Amino acid sequence: MTTAVTAPERPRTGAAKPRSSNRLKRGLIIASFLAPALIVLGALVAYPIIFTLVRSFYDRAGEEFIGWGNYVTMFTSETTFTAIRNNILWVLVAPAVCTILGLIFAVLLQRLKWKTAFRLIIFMPMAISMLAAGVIFRGLFQENPELGAVNAAIVGVQNAFSDSASYPGAKPRQGVGIVEDAGIIATESTVAPGSVADLPLIAIRQDNVPEDAAQAVVAPPPEGNQISGTVFLDVVRGGGGEQGVIGEGKSGLPGIRVDAVAEDGSVAGNATTNPDGTYLIEGLDPGGTYRIALPASNFGEGAQGVSWLSSTFINAVVILSYVWIWAGFAMVMISSGLSAMDPSLQEAARMDGANEWRVFTRITAPLLAPVLVVVFVTLIINVLKIFDLVYVIPPGASKPAANVIAVEMWTVSFGGGNHYGLGSALAILLLVLVLPSMIMNIRRFREERSR
Repeated sequence: MTTAVTAPERPRTGAAKPRSSNRLKRGLIIASFLAPALIVLGALVAYPIIFTLVRSFYDRAGEEFIGWGNYVTMFTSETTFTAIRNNILWVLVAPAVCTILGLIFAVLLQRLKWKTAFRLIIFMPMAISMLAAGVIFRGLFQENPELGAVNAAIVGVQNAFSDSASYPGAKPRQGVGIVEDAGIIATESTVAPGSVADLPLIAIRQDNVPEDAAQAVVAPPPEGNQISGTVFLDVVRGGGGEQGVIGEGKSGLPGIRVDAVAEDGSVAGNATTNPDGTYLIEGLDPGGTYRIALPASNFGEGAQGVSWLSSTFINAVVILSYVWIWAGFAMVMISSGLSAMDPSLQEAARMDGANEWRVFTRITAPLLAPVLVVVFVTLIINVLKIFDLVYVIPPGASKPAANVIAVEMWTVSFGGGNHYGLGSALAILLLVLVLPSMIMNIRRFREERSR
């Protein structure tokens, strides 16, 4: 008969520590590391949000609870509707344009020799503050061509391709047989072919006289079917000279259109004055009589700049300034996605006969889709909070047309309105609009991390 042999019990040297104490100790360690960050987030994020939400239910002074009154006021105000409409315009235009330009620039960088210089030029506006960029664009788009570079270029091109000069404010010399009617300067009586008709003008600023203007001279005698003459500035610097008579120191006025108007009101012929002011109208009926007229178009303001900062174009100018700044950000982000892409896929498609457009649309763009979504959503969040450019670029008369939610919030709260309840409601509206894009971006980052 056998008996079971059992191993002797080992003496216990000490009691095992309970698991609950280990968990408590680990939790305290984690809390000690997270506490500073949680305190900062609570003080700078959680508390302001909660306080703003509560404040939005009180009146202007924060003393009387008015419930949803501020929200009703917000959605029944015309300025708020303009701000919301402009924010929608920003969301639809600015992120899409920045992303598309960034994609184009990033793809072009793969084929350029001077990649670093090109990348530096496109990305450089990111180094400029939004305030400084706003000042730059406001100066560029000034309506006065002498101040705004854009309008200066437009006026320069218009003047280069225009055959006529402009002498705003010009008037006829009185007492020499010339009259003005509805802006048209003409001879008081009719002139027959073979005659000379001079037209002395006054009230022309020296700055408006072209640089190629020469000393006025007497026009050569015309033939039987011609009328000639001189259009000149009947003023001598420093005084002197006989009124209505060409003399030393009197400048010819080039580029002026001169018409020969028949008795029935039709234009029988025309000419343009030379640098010395002379003109020659040919092909007239020798038996007819004509009035020599200078059309009103000669005396308009001429080529002028576009009113870019008016309420019509102000949103386009502000969005353009934003694109100028943030297209470089989109380019760098998309370039990093391209650099991480396997180039063998594109080369294989080219070897199979695919052209560059098919390679881009079927391979490059689909592989870049996650990066494009991140860039696009990030820009949406950014444009919803846009403030600096909209506050700096528009002049006073155009500010209402360019208004956005962030600017409206600042205006009603700190810009003279002193209505902190309504401003808090606008801040909550802005937070609600931004949250979906933020959540979408966070989910995208988590998906990328889990791959």
